[in-house]
Amino acid sequence: MAHAFIEGSNADMTATDTQKNTVYFVAKQCSQRCTPEEYAIALAKHYVKTYPKVSKAKIRVEEQPWKRIDVGGTPHQHGFAMTGTEVRTADVSVDDQDKVEVTSGVNNFRVLKTTQSGYEGFLHDKYTLLPDSRDRILATAITSNWKYSGHVEDYNKAYEGAKAAIINKFYGPPTKGVYSPSVQYTLYQMALEMFAKVPEMDSVFFNLPNLHFLPLSPVTSKFENDIYVATSEPHGDIEAVVTRKDAMPHAKL
Repeated sequence: MAHAFIEGSNADMTATDTQKNTVYFVAKQCSQRCTPEEYAIALAKHYVKTYPKVSKAKIRVEEQPWKRIDVGGTPHQHGFAMTGTEVRTADVSVDDQDKVEVTSGVNNFRVLKTTQSGYEGFLHDKYTLLPDSRDRILATAITSNWKYSGHVEDYNKAYEGAKAAIINKFYGPPTKGVYSPSVQYTLYQMALEMFAKVPEMDSVFFNLPNLHFLPLSPVTSKFENDIYVATSEPHGDIEAVVTRKDAMPHAKL
């Protein structure tokens, strides 16, 4: 497609209008409900096979968490509500040699626990005001994506397994939880659990902003683990890519 940039020629170029209409056409060809990953693969393959100038297609699909609502304990026939903040993502590339690469993920998965979290033993110097703590609120908005090593039989099952692993290691058992000495440690434990639950997964990327809820002593009173101030800035972003042994890591998207 270099000629479009260098020569000003639009010969054999695929217009945005064509691409947009193709998105709906390929969706119509799906004979049954499919996963975001399956739809992205079908769309990418169509572009590569249909247009000679396209040697590789990259597709990103996002799925919002709409769920059927209950009214009086009965599932509504046509009523849905958005049940969370998280967005399921699928990034697919297909080339003219039919090589398929799939990366799944979740964005803005907001989680919080009111105890079983601390941060202590870190470096203190003249610039440090933060005290050590063995009991604090831990909150973050998880962005994560993971790369598969080969064929995945059921992308929904893989996604639910990955999300369950995140939940299990962030919160711990319902009656007692699990202690987190740092966001970094919890990140790594979540990644290990994801590898255990989803064997097709090769590597996983995490971005975990440290969302602070600061203890506050209102005027004429003292703090009794009851009043907190939610702050958005400033905060640290904890990022890492965790990879299975001998697997190629992937960069964040």
